[in-house]
Amino acid sequence: MRINKILPHFALISFLFITSCGVKMNAVVAHRGAWKQMNLPENSIAALRHAIDLNLQGSEFDVWRTADDSLVINHDAHYNKLLIEKTNYVDLIQFQLSNGEKLPTLNEYISEGIRNNKHTLLVCEIKTSEISKERGKQTAVKAVEVIQKLKADKLSCYISFDYDILKQIRSVDAKASLQYLEGNKSPKEVKADQINGVDYHYSVFKKHPEWIKEAKENNVILNAWTVNEAADMDWIIEQKFNFITTNEPELLNERIKAKK
Repeated sequence: MRINKILPHFALISFLFITSCGVKMNAVVAHRGAWKQMNLPENSIAALRHAIDLNLQGSEFDVWRTADDSLVINHDAHYNKLLIEKTNYVDLIQFQLSNGEKLPTLNEYISEGIRNNKHTLLVCEIKTSEISKERGKQTAVKAVEVIQKLKADKLSCYISFDYDILKQIRSVDAKASLQYLEGNKSPKEVKADQINGVDYHYSVFKKHPEWIKEAKENNVILNAWTVNEAADMDWIIEQKFNFITTNEPELLNERIKAKK
């Protein structure tokens, strides 16, 4: 009964999220920023800035929490062989990124992401904790607090492989846009849990093409990762996804233009 009352509101959130960002279909999301062509460090502020300067519709990044509760941006659980969740931030920043940047905090990253940016969605992946499920959920809440404090929530969305992390975010933010990464739930299932989108590896959608239709019929956001080959790009473009996440945003833009 409670779900039935929530679903119309959920559908409205999904619709507003897509249209307010100017997104209708085949929006390009740079995976860990636009790093590859310019040989920038993945998840660096420079890669984020380049994605914004390219006028991409989205830029994805990854969040971990250090032992002393600093939220930092890095893909892997380890940074220079140090387990991030068991290391203090001051010890992590002894090691620079390849372009001379220090490991960015979430605060620094989002602050740059909202500077002179009205078009690039900040796609925040909360990483699954290596320590405990509860710690991952706490990290998610802290990330939401940072993004809200910086007034970047309308320009941000959250993704995770941990379903409970997304449900935790929903419990503290009724308006957050959430997308699930694991690829083991149908669009109807995620919608029932007030999760706005399915953001699955493109191979999942090839195995379950019925989920594409189901998502569209239920106003569930469609995203595919990580689409790097031209043939795979062409297939996703033809299916008219909302978002396509890639390490090759320049190539994807070319493929989209060619299709038009």
